[in-house]
Amino acid sequence: MRLSYGQAGLSESEVANDPIAQFKRWLSDAVENIMIVEANAMVLSTITNDVPISRSVLLKDVSTDGFTFFTNYSSRKASAISENPKVSLLFPWYPMERQVVIIGSAEKVSAQESDDYFAARPWGSQIGATASAQSEELESREVLEARYAEIAAKYPEGSLVPRPDYWGGYLVRPVSIEFWQGRYSRLHDRLQYVRSDSQKTDWQVKRLNP
Repeated sequence: MRLSYGQAGLSESEVANDPIAQFKRWLSDAVENIMIVEANAMVLSTITNDVPISRSVLLKDVSTDGFTFFTNYSSRKASAISENPKVSLLFPWYPMERQVVIIGSAEKVSAQESDDYFAARPWGSQIGATASAQSEELESREVLEARYAEIAAKYPEGSLVPRPDYWGGYLVRPVSIEFWQGRYSRLHDRLQYVRSDSQKTDWQVKRLNP
């Protein structure tokens, strides 16, 4: 169960000055890699009542402001974020011997941004988001499917499905972004970008021990 890494290295001279630009490079590489099923899948970790919880979610946008995902605002993850907005994101691109770890704070995006994204989702996903009381105990699969059928009948395919008030997006504003590249003999390359000024606008790159 021990794999020897070392396909490629990662040096300070190769990376972009801005970690968002560097992330987009690696994301593009991951999208093009046929061994990676969903390059935008990430592990979101939150803390609630001093207990860490992780789950996979999908990245839906990356900008100079940060990383955006969408979910149910009544879910367990949303409850954790309301209690403690500090979160971690992990992109595990194993076939490329790469991972990216992002630490930051999550905040709700605007209602308009949530409306726009919800309207762009497939009809079935819109109905599913409306039908599911995410993270709440479910009596049976049949109850969920009955609820789905009820909502689908109310909003037939092709009709406008309104975004539920309990569904929307979060933006994670990063304070640290670490790029990890596997290397031989476990001498991995780890380059971490951290905010370097009081205005929180510039980034400094640090090399970490593997």
